[in-house]
Amino acid sequence: MEKLEKIRKAYTEYVLENGTPPPSVFQFAKKLKISEADFYQEYTSFESIEADIWVAFFKQAVQSIEADPVYQTYSVREKLLAFYYTWIEVLKSQRSFAVFSFNRIRETASRPSPVARVRMGNQSSRVWQPFKELYFDYVRDLLAEGRESKEVEPRPFLSDRYADGLWTQTLFILNFWVNDVSKNFEKTDTAIEKSVNTAFDLIGRSPLDSLFDLAKFIYHNK
Repeated sequence: MEKLEKIRKAYTEYVLENGTPPPSVFQFAKKLKISEADFYQEYTSFESIEADIWVAFFKQAVQSIEADPVYQTYSVREKLLAFYYTWIEVLKSQRSFAVFSFNRIRETASRPSPVARVRMGNQSSRVWQPFKELYFDYVRDLLAEGRESKEVEPRPFLSDRYADGLWTQTLFILNFWVNDVSKNFEKTDTAIEKSVNTAFDLIGRSPLDSLFDLAKFIYHNK
């Protein structure tokens, strides 16, 4: 087992057995029988381990769907649905850790202390940012494809916010799944379907766009 994977596996086991991250890198490295220097060659903090794990979840989901030839024939809406369904399946394989990591961030955010909220912002950024950046790259490619296929309507001032809206949707789906108690998380599948369909109803062409086009035409030809 390579050192990086060994550290990641040991960290995951530690937090699940103890309900909290290790007290220090020194103690964690000692238990793992590696030096602090060995640890810092791979990771800069415990948060960076969690960040790496969330990136691995994302990459595994994307690699899985893109390896399927049928995926390339999907509409953009169907591609995003396929991603979320597959991503949740990946998360199920390590649900205990995913729930621990997600709840730790959420619980810190709910603390009333302003200092705690600042710490939450920093921690959240460190843990989520690498995954968020990869997600944005992926979804921006989908949105560009959607504009070409006319599934996504370009709108002044709004188009640049589409990716942010879909990221918010991602966090909504994750939060729903974490709290889902239905058999085999069936309600999460429904939440994915409804949220993605709603998103594409909003970013796709609508009667309001036709009305706007008519108003613009009348204005320029009066």
